[in-house]
Parts: sequence; structure tokens; C-alpha cells
Amino acid sequence: MRFSIITPSFRNSDWLKLCIASVNDQGVAVEHIVQDAGSDDGTLDWLCSDSRVRTFVEKDQGMYDAINRGLSRASGELLAYLNCDEQYLTGALSAVDDYFRAHPQTDVLFCDAVVVDPKGNYLWHRKTLPPLPWHTSICPLSVLTCATFFRRSLVERGLLFDPRWRYVGDSAWVKRLLLAKVQMSVLRRFTSAFTHTGGNLSLDPRQKAEVAAFFKEAPHWLRALRPTVLLHHRLRRWLGGIYSQRPFDFDLYTQSNPLRRTTWQVARPAFRWKW
Repeated sequence: MRFSIITPSFRNSDWLKLCIASVNDQGVAVEHIVQDAGSDDGTLDWLCSDSRVRTFVEKDQGMYDAINRGLSRASGELLAYLNCDEQYLTGALSAVDDYFRAHPQTDVLFCDAVVVDPKGNYLWHRKTLPPLPWHTSICPLSVLTCATFFRRSLVERGLLFDPRWRYVGDSAWVKRLLLAKVQMSVLRRFTSAFTHTGGNLSLDPRQKAEVAAFFKEAPHWLRALRPTVLLHHRLRRWLGGIYSQRPFDFDLYTQSNPLRRTTWQVARPAFRWKW
């Protein structure tokens, strides 16, 4: 198996259906593992019989514990996790596969993503740069995990997610990879869509307290330099062309059209993330 995609699930039936469809039509050898924590909203009425996925229903200690459980069951050479409210764009996995084949030294690949509203309308996009340890330690994560892919060797090395974090597990994981000197690369291509549903974990009020606790783990001298680190990051983004983007189009599944992709044309791309 070339790819294994892990999706943690709990009471997200409608979004999960779109997520599964976006993985299933990639045209590559892929297993899609759904780790459901025991949904009671009707999800299990159809999920357990959906032949497109391998479903495991069991209680977990949160999203990152569910992801770890799925990764431990994965058989693919290339791995990723995709939340219920996220999708892969057409041709995403083929492009990622080509990159890994051409760059055997790369262990983790970061790609670009679009952010859409619940109806699938384009809001803005996120182009990524390879993360740096000092920025990741004290600032919001500069990559989106829906557009992150990695080799199974990371799992074999024990580089899993830390389940004690419920909201900043992505940041903690990337920081750990940086400290382990994992080889990272960027593919400048939109591979994924992140849906701004209004119920995302990043909007949970409890997230602020956990973010503060995560940042507090950084040395005091580094926290004191946060304005300088932010300025350096913005300069890197400017020099890397992150703030520019030509018009483009993308296609994804929507609640109003769940059986086939709808194409969206972006005439005026916007890079700024707004909550």
C-alpha cells in the first residue's frame, strides 16, 4: 500500500462523507483508516459498512490519541491525517507520491491549502514554508496538517503525536520533528482544503490556555524575542513569495453536491488568515 490516511472521527457524519469521497477518488493505492470514538449522531449507521474505509470504533483520549491509533494500524509507505472537515483536492496524492519518489531524502512534505466556508466558498489560502524551531516554539504553527505528508519511518522511530495536548498537538509534533532533525521539504501546490466550519478545535476558548502553556515551555529568552521572531518569519514569507498568488481554481465536494466535485475559480486570491 502506498498511502495510509488517518481520519479521527466523532459526531461529524456530514463532513466525514465529503472527506472520504475526496480520498477515495485520488486514483492511487490508498487505505483510509477512520478512528471513530463512538459517535452517537448516526455516523456509525453508515460508516461501518462503507467499503471505502477501514473503520475502528473505540474510545480514545482525544484526537491525537485517535490519530496515533490509526497510524499504528497503517500499512502505507506514506502517511497523513485528514480531519473530517478537510479534503484532498484532485490529484493531490499523485503529486505527493511523485515528489517523494524524486526526493528520497525527504521525510516530511508540506504543501499548500485553501480555506473554505461550510458551503465550499473560497475564503483564503495558506502557502507554507519549512518551519523553524524557534518560531514553532513561541508562535502559531506555520503549516497546516491537512497538507502534510510523511514517511512511515517516522512512526517506526516513535515520532507520534503527544496525546496530552488536545489543541496544539500539531505544533508539539512539528517541534519534536525539528528537534529530531527530520528532513523536511515543501511542494508548492494546493493539495488540501480546510473547512472553516465555526466549530473547529482552533476556535475553542480552551485552546488559548493550552497555547499559553505550550509557549511557556520555551526558554524565557526565546519568549522575550517573540517580536523579532515574528518579524523574521514575515520576512521569510515575503522573500519566499508567500504573499503573492495568481488566480487559480480548485474542486471539492460540498454538502449541496456530495457525489461529485464542484469547481471554484479564485480570481482574487487572499493570503490573510481571518477568524
